[in-house]
Amino acid sequence: MTIYSLKINDLKRSFAIYFIIMIMLPSTAAFAQMITGVWKGKINRQKAELKIIQNGDSLAGTSYYYESPTNYRRYSIKGYFDATTNEAVWWDDQLIEEKNGKLSISTPGRMPLLSRADFNCPGGSKMMLDGKAGKVYEEDLKGDVHLDKTADRNFEDEWDFVIDNYLVGGNDPDIIDSVASLRTVPFQQQTETLQTQTPVTPVVVEPPVQKTEPPKEEPKPLVKVIEPVKPLTIEEKFVTRKKVLITEIPVTGDSVELRFYDNAEIDGDSISLFLNDKLIFQHIRLLGSAYTIKLAVSELNTTNEMIMVAENLGSIPPNTSYMVAIVGEKRYEARLESTEGSSAMVKFVKKE
Repeated sequence: MTIYSLKINDLKRSFAIYFIIMIMLPSTAAFAQMITGVWKGKINRQKAELKIIQNGDSLAGTSYYYESPTNYRRYSIKGYFDATTNEAVWWDDQLIEEKNGKLSISTPGRMPLLSRADFNCPGGSKMMLDGKAGKVYEEDLKGDVHLDKTADRNFEDEWDFVIDNYLVGGNDPDIIDSVASLRTVPFQQQTETLQTQTPVTPVVVEPPVQKTEPPKEEPKPLVKVIEPVKPLTIEEKFVTRKKVLITEIPVTGDSVELRFYDNAEIDGDSISLFLNDKLIFQHIRLLGSAYTIKLAVSELNTTNEMIMVAENLGSIPPNTSYMVAIVGEKRYEARLESTEGSSAMVKFVKKE
């Protein structure tokens, strides 16, 4: 039996404890059950299946963009639900699974999406989410969202048990957090290995030996060995390149969550991050899924400078990354560009 199966069995046994307490749930849990469930339809013209779980004002779960059961991408999702306006907002947070069919010609879910949709019940048992979607770093959401709540599901995963038992203990925040922790690590999270080339030393050929005369000692030809140019260290790149201020972000609370993506086509860009002149992260590979770090606010100065230094320019210069900063309930976005002559700067300023 796998560790995953053991954890699921432990969660199932825990529901016996919650059942008697949760059997008489307040009306708020029943209302949350309306948005909690399996939703199927299309997002940005792609077939999609979402499993949405409400946890207070927050949303968790998973999204599948698919062409068939053997050709799909799966993301973990995060978001929130506004009960006063009946608006649901969620975004694809981490790519955690990908399968490609042998004869497939499309690539569903190639880019993570941000969706905004109105929750409505036109009558009977029919429930719908209708709105707009677009790339997570674009403010203009141009794609359409249309999802219907359904009892059917194409994909089985760890969220099914929570959804099926939501009104008898599955809505407990500790259980939702436990199921969320079962997710796999982000797809294709890699650490870049830098390789150096060893220069080839020229071969010196000795002159042939004369058979009729004693061999004469001839001087070996002088060979000039050209030393390779030593590449700059990341610290030298940080010091010598110009710092260009991109944006200033106010910070409050306990921590700041930063997510870094490749801003365009994934072409092998990698970066390093300096905070207040100190190297804090190196060899960050920019992908379609987020590379996430957290900064403790208590360890920050009143004003802080974070510098993004390009380790390389990828196959499509310049090196550009899209950064999302989550500060409490607020979300800030910035496009950072770094070249061989300049680095991008973001200032974080503590607010009382």
